[in-house]
Amino acid sequence: MLSYRNVLLLALIVCFGLSCKQEPKKEAAAVADEKPAAGQVPVTLTEPSFGNMSETVELNAVSSYRLRTFVKSSATGYLQLVNAELGKYVTKGQELFIVRTKESQSLGNTITRLDTSLHFDGSIHIKAPGTGFITQLNYRSGDYVQDGEQMATITDTKSFVFILSLPYELSQYLKINQRLLLRLPDQTTLEGSVEMAMPTVDSVSQTQNYQIRVNTARQIPENLIAKVSLVKQSRPNALSLLKEAVLSDEVQKEFWIMKMIDSVTAVKVPVTKGLETADKVEILSPRLNRGDKILLTGNYGLADTAKVTVIK
Repeated sequence: MLSYRNVLLLALIVCFGLSCKQEPKKEAAAVADEKPAAGQVPVTLTEPSFGNMSETVELNAVSSYRLRTFVKSSATGYLQLVNAELGKYVTKGQELFIVRTKESQSLGNTITRLDTSLHFDGSIHIKAPGTGFITQLNYRSGDYVQDGEQMATITDTKSFVFILSLPYELSQYLKINQRLLLRLPDQTTLEGSVEMAMPTVDSVSQTQNYQIRVNTARQIPENLIAKVSLVKQSRPNALSLLKEAVLSDEVQKEFWIMKMIDSVTAVKVPVTKGLETADKVEILSPRLNRGDKILLTGNYGLADTAKVTVIK
């Protein structure tokens, strides 16, 4: 027979073994509680929003000086002084060149003794005919120039515009886009207005150039590309959803959303789209209400009626 001590020891071993088997079961049950129920898909939700929506197309506009003035020599001779540099900003009437006539250069100082009443020392002072930047400089001090020869080119700052190359089929939208916003590469914006259209269309790209006059005192370099957003249509107080919430078939002819009808069930609802922006889609029908719960993620590939688990 087993002694009392042996029986007690055997009972302790059995109890210890049972407790060890129950602990993993409790841990497994706790993990199972954290997972979605069988057959339920984890999803996140969004709600309809209301606000102004606009459908836009982004185009490029290039900065340009439409007019240039040319500095020309008014005499034949040698350049005695050049007060011009490429890229230098000059104002109208500013002295740029001094040309010493070839006769004066040949006679030297004796020309001043020929007839003192003339008050002429043989030097011709040439001034800037306009205000702007010097974009071309053809001569330097000491060079020989002919009468009427072009020595420099000055951009006309008053002629500064942005040239918008607009596809001809979009010209109909200019009626509602007389005032435009131009975004420069440094993300600053300028307000401009459409001034005039060029009377020709590019035969290859079928685009027509429009001049956009900007209201700024900032000096903007030529050939800078700005982005112009052209509004095609707009709608106030439009009902919209995030793009991720709207699903479609392979050919994008049918569109639908998955709408929650209770806390665990989502159903397929066909929709009709309207305007689109970079992140939102207008919903024309059916009419959704504020507070409606629409699947945002986890909605792809679900059946018409699906059990889901909402993840906060």
